[in-house]
Amino acid sequence: MIIKLAQEQGEDLAKLMGGDSLAHLANGLEFWKKDDALQIEVLEQNDQQLSFNVTRCRYAELYRALGIPELGALLSCNRDFAMSSGFNPNMSLTRTQTMMDGASHCDFRFTLQSSKPK
Repeated sequence: MIIKLAQEQGEDLAKLMGGDSLAHLANGLEFWKKDDALQIEVLEQNDQQLSFNVTRCRYAELYRALGIPELGALLSCNRDFAMSSGFNPNMSLTRTQTMMDGASHCDFRFTLQSSKPK
């Protein structure tokens, strides 16, 4: 259920942003940063790549303070891949670490593939 909702939210975000390119996704990051929920450092942005690090995550801070970071990983971090595929099925996300799991930052690397089977 969580994954399906995240996929639908990705589709809705693409509609709201007026397209599903990486530039549209980059503009959509403003929603992720709303109310200082995330602090993001963009490393690379072009037609094929969007790479950024999340350097502060209030979600991770909350779940850690509650003593349930594993639940935060399931309910928050786990959604990112489904959101990505909902936003654009030709987009792939690579992330090797998260703050929820104790890393210093989350490393988001989005790549737009030329074609990906639906």
